[in-house]
Amino acid sequence: MTTTMRTRSLGTTGPQVSALALGCMGMSGMYGEADRSESVATIHAALEAGVTLLDTGDFYGMGHNELLIAEALRTAPSALRENAQLSVKFGALRDPAGGWSGFDGRPAAVKNFAAYSLQRLGVDHIDVYRPSRLDPDVPIEETVGAIAELVEKGYVRHIGLSELGADTIRRAAATAPIADLQIEYALISRGPEKDILPTTRELGIAVTAYGVLSRGLISGHFTADRQFAATDFRAYSPRFQGDNYRHNLTLVESLRKVAEQKGATVAQTAIAWVLSRGEDIVPLVGARTRERLTESLGALDVTLDAEDLAAIESAVPAEAAAGSRYAPAQMAMLDSER
Repeated sequence: MTTTMRTRSLGTTGPQVSALALGCMGMSGMYGEADRSESVATIHAALEAGVTLLDTGDFYGMGHNELLIAEALRTAPSALRENAQLSVKFGALRDPAGGWSGFDGRPAAVKNFAAYSLQRLGVDHIDVYRPSRLDPDVPIEETVGAIAELVEKGYVRHIGLSELGADTIRRAAATAPIADLQIEYALISRGPEKDILPTTRELGIAVTAYGVLSRGLISGHFTADRQFAATDFRAYSPRFQGDNYRHNLTLVESLRKVAEQKGATVAQTAIAWVLSRGEDIVPLVGARTRERLTESLGALDVTLDAEDLAAIESAVPAEAAAGSRYAPAQMAMLDSER
């Protein structure tokens, strides 16, 4: 990999991180089976390429993802290991069958989740710690206040948020310094542009954007006849169903024409678009293999001028996607969608 990694700041109070971060969720079964050795090799390759920020959740594979990252860090050269920064989400409750049981943002639960994550990750601190969703039964001030106590004691370096609406972001920021908001943001997921991005920018909060390839949908690698395993999140995602899926793939083909004119892949063009949205945005790429990681990193070499951006907007207009980004029950859990 010859791409030179750039850096961006996680808000006015957060750390400098690589301009692209690695989202590790897909390495723990959310998109079907993943190869453990290839996952570790991909994390190593990301660190070697200058990626510093690794994103996970304590509920990804019920702890599997944190243990995987711990293995990758333990077996990486010390110089690379020292550069790694860990972003961890907490609060999602799961049952032994892998089902979802809600969210827990109580202060005692926050500290309990953190204790287990520190142990699984094999580290003495977490760089950015964030509730995965808003607990409707616990004021955000109490959840953020508990993380602030962990910061004071050195177990956490910075506080992050995830999938919160503008009003809740303001309340959180009034409680303690917030480094970043993690939220889905992509060519076909433009919701944050209305109220959320203006709010984070006013408050000096960065955005770590996940789903920049819409779970592979706009990667350019999917075809209409692709089948998803029952263990794959996409088998139930509205954007991957029937007519929705076929419509969304037509958007991909329109984007492909723009990408080819740039000498880039569809995925690189989609990631470069997110990078172009502002220096306060850090895309999380969910590469599960070294091949996909190499492709994603190539987005750093794609420069989009005004003409390119206009062509992309024409190919994939805002609100052009068919289907919501989650099923209705999960959409109802998103404070950012209210």
